[in-house]
Amino acid sequence: MESVLMEYLAKGLITMLMIAMPCVLTAAAIGLIVGILQAVTQVQEQTIAAAPKIFAVFLVIIILGAGYVKLLTNFFTEGASIAFNVIPKNDEFVLSSDYYNYTKPFIDEMKTDYKKDMVPMSTILNSASRPMGNKDKEKFSVLKNKINEVPTPNLVEQKTIMENQR
Repeated sequence: MESVLMEYLAKGLITMLMIAMPCVLTAAAIGLIVGILQAVTQVQEQTIAAAPKIFAVFLVIIILGAGYVKLLTNFFTEGASIAFNVIPKNDEFVLSSDYYNYTKPFIDEMKTDYKKDMVPMSTILNSASRPMGNKDKEKFSVLKNKINEVPTPNLVEQKTIMENQR
């Protein structure tokens, strides 16, 4: 199974190179030609090299675009075939239906009961039409935990901050 996935990864890298290399080589060739012309004429302007490169790469994409689409379509079709036909038939990659009966993912994160601290939606909607009082502010105050707390600077950091403010 791993060999199929490794072959598909290698084919993806080759496809990427087949699409990128003509554009990169064209830009490099145009850059070399423009660089030689700039050295001969002693005109050192960076924008002169950009326009021919952009035009040449755009021309390469227009000429080879249909081939690129065909390459990508074949690559996607093969990937979908592997994903939907090959991998599901391999038993070692498919989890059993009762897998979650024997495992308890995120058990430590689920210990906190967030529902007791939640404000009901009806309270939020009813309070939207009137100004907030102190009781409402207490209801909607953000629960403070260690994640939301802003750390206070120690004495060395306070001294540095005070010196930088002067």
